[in-house]
Amino acid sequence: MIRTSEPKSGNPIFRSALGIALALGVVAGGTVVSSPAIAKKKDKAPKLQFSKGFVAVAGPAQTAIEAAKGRADVTAARDQLNAALQSGNKQQIDAAYAAVNSAIAPEKAQLDQAFAAIESDDDRFLAGSLAVNLGSVAGDPSLQRTGLKTMLASGKADPGSIPRFNAIVGQLAYQAGDYAEAHQYLQRGVDGGFTENNSEVILAESYISDNQAAQGLAVLKHALASREASGTLAPEAWYRRGLASAYKAGMMSETTDFAVMLVRDYPTSENWGAAATIIRELGGFASQETLDLMRLMGRTNSYAEERDYVEYIQAADPRRLPGEVNAVINAGLASGKLRANDTFVSDAKKQATERIAADKASLPSYERDARKASATEATVTGAADALLSYGEPANAEELYTIALGKPGADMPRVLTRLGIAQVDQGKYAAAQETFAKVTGKRQPIARLWSSYAASKVMPTPAPATAAATQ
Repeated sequence: MIRTSEPKSGNPIFRSALGIALALGVVAGGTVVSSPAIAKKKDKAPKLQFSKGFVAVAGPAQTAIEAAKGRADVTAARDQLNAALQSGNKQQIDAAYAAVNSAIAPEKAQLDQAFAAIESDDDRFLAGSLAVNLGSVAGDPSLQRTGLKTMLASGKADPGSIPRFNAIVGQLAYQAGDYAEAHQYLQRGVDGGFTENNSEVILAESYISDNQAAQGLAVLKHALASREASGTLAPEAWYRRGLASAYKAGMMSETTDFAVMLVRDYPTSENWGAAATIIRELGGFASQETLDLMRLMGRTNSYAEERDYVEYIQAADPRRLPGEVNAVINAGLASGKLRANDTFVSDAKKQATERIAADKASLPSYERDARKASATEATVTGAADALLSYGEPANAEELYTIALGKPGADMPRVLTRLGIAQVDQGKYAAAQETFAKVTGKRQPIARLWSSYAASKVMPTPAPATAAATQ
């Protein structure tokens, strides 16, 4: 059979997906060509008939390629290339590739002669196999890619191997920055059922890198869903890649989707912070919207920096919600992210502490007024907001429910805070129903809150297995 070079243990070039495919013998097609005659083929080998002129040059080319595998100059040049690739030094890499090309120049010339002698698809298939083998000997992905494309174009490849071949060509095209070709071949591979070696994710990356974020994110979503359906979580990096790409493209709906999936499957404080921060950055929210997002960061203990506490304090306002502001400042000081001698912090804390006693004392009368049939929407929601900030979610829930029936109510805002009050009471199912009713600009905030409520009643997902993270 057309043999392939054996991957060396520890050699980064030969740990590629293509190296695995070659090691399994799937590329060669089981065919041997010799000169001057064609050797007998194994029972399972494709029944190929080569033209006489092709055999005359392909046979010697095959012999030369096989001999090059163990030749000292080729081995030395390939080791030099591996070292250069590990160093990442472009000048060294360019010099190493030049050395490899020089070492295999005679075999490359013979391969070119074989390609020039192609007269039939059978010839084309075998010429492609020779190119793959020489590319493997030299560690040359472009030659491997050309060989696989030639084999596919011949129409002689084993049907069971075609999806794999397409996927490998697509991966090599992606690595070369040829995103258009990567889309084409990776999609064929995935459509053919080949999803090994993270083919779907690389397909998504090829679209994202080609400034086609919507298509790439759709593919990535499908890959995540496929992993979920198989009962194994995808690697966390896939979710974060989708989140970052959607954010960069300014796609709020997609950003929210990936944020929700990230905290659903990997609900760490760091991920909650990342999700909330990206939604905040992209949303362009006003202070009252920001307040409810920062409250979620508080519930998930996901403050990442001083700015998070500062924006919470500004949104809550020590003149409006002094008790909540004081609690946030204390939490920030305890975490070390706020400094007591910072003028902004000290002024906000002074304003808040001066108001807390009188503010709390007024709560009962404020609530009584809010419960009167004649109370305005502003009175009802104002009292509900105060009660929620002082940790009285049951009374706040009742008033927010009343506010929903008042003329002029800001429905998204009231519903968001009704859901928060329900979460604070442990009414997680009811909260999810409430958050689902939120529309407009607040919807991303409500979806994150709903995910938090869901996390309280569902088991923590199992981490990705070792196989899933490859």
